[in-house]
Amino acid sequence: MILAAKYARENNVPYLGICLGMQISVIEYARSVLGLDKANSNEFDPATPNPVVIFMPEGSRTHMGSTMRLGSRRTLFQTHDCVSSKLYRNSEYVDERHRHRYEVNPEMIGILEEAGLQFVGRDETGRRMEILELPGHPYYVGVQFHPEFKSRPGRPSALFLGLILAATGQLEAYLGHYQNGI
Repeated sequence: MILAAKYARENNVPYLGICLGMQISVIEYARSVLGLDKANSNEFDPATPNPVVIFMPEGSRTHMGSTMRLGSRRTLFQTHDCVSSKLYRNSEYVDERHRHRYEVNPEMIGILEEAGLQFVGRDETGRRMEILELPGHPYYVGVQFHPEFKSRPGRPSALFLGLILAATGQLEAYLGHYQNGI
């Protein structure tokens, strides 16, 4: 998975990382761009010296029932000048379903953003990263939530639509229609 995220990032191949896929993209970025060769998730390596993905602080490692971040949660866009916001038609926020125990380490956000990764969606507290993008890439999006839970054959999630549009070279034209919230 890390090699796939790296290939997509380096070769401008459209990428949509969902939940673990977003976490993988953060691990890959930390390793390749920040030079943190041992960057990892605590899920895979509890002793990693560079934990870029951590177990959520309020979670329980001994009692697995009802300790997950589960259900519909609000994600606030930090800017409208990003692909995800435009795909969601310049909404201030989006409500999407979650199902996870791990998240991007809040202590690493500043370092990752200084190196070029952009966290364009955050939870209501501002501490949890929900959507990441790589500016200048045709479509490199990672989301902590699960857009597939609300996607339907005739009404695909905005992010799946974006992935298909990017893969077929139609994303820029589509986004042009929603520059001003139209």
